[in-house]
Amino acid sequence: MDRTFARTVESLVPSFNRLMEMEPIRGELFPLNDIPRKQKIAGVYLMSEAGSHLYVGRSNDIVSRFYAHRRESSGDGVAAFAFRLACFTSQRTSVSYVSGHPDTRKMKMADPDFRIHFKEAKARIRSMDFRYVPEADPVNQTILEVYCAVALGTPHNTFDNH
Repeated sequence: MDRTFARTVESLVPSFNRLMEMEPIRGELFPLNDIPRKQKIAGVYLMSEAGSHLYVGRSNDIVSRFYAHRRESSGDGVAAFAFRLACFTSQRTSVSYVSGHPDTRKMKMADPDFRIHFKEAKARIRSMDFRYVPEADPVNQTILEVYCAVALGTPHNTFDNH
């Protein structure tokens, strides 16, 4: 393995440990006590339910991402995790990127039955535990996201190309 890459991965172990040691945020409000209102926190976050780690994501604005996952009316394009959960609960896990195909995201979201699953997924996410760890460097952030997803075996992370 390339030594630089191996050192980078090794340097992210403490961040992974901090993420796992963090007391989860529960509920609708992000605790902003120690964060200046205008400050954005870049980093990696983890969503868990009943002790099971389900999804790892990354963002350049963790607070906004926290609310985007929980907002009932957030746009379809920013709710990848809710969409993925809805695909599983509706048993519509096939994916297509061919315009007009019934398995495209657009077509699924136009289906009223699928929208019910999507709405239920958004409600489910609002009750999940949320943890995060700051990581400003975009390369380290990307590697840390993959590191966490692999180490935790999160079932709803995909790294498919579109």
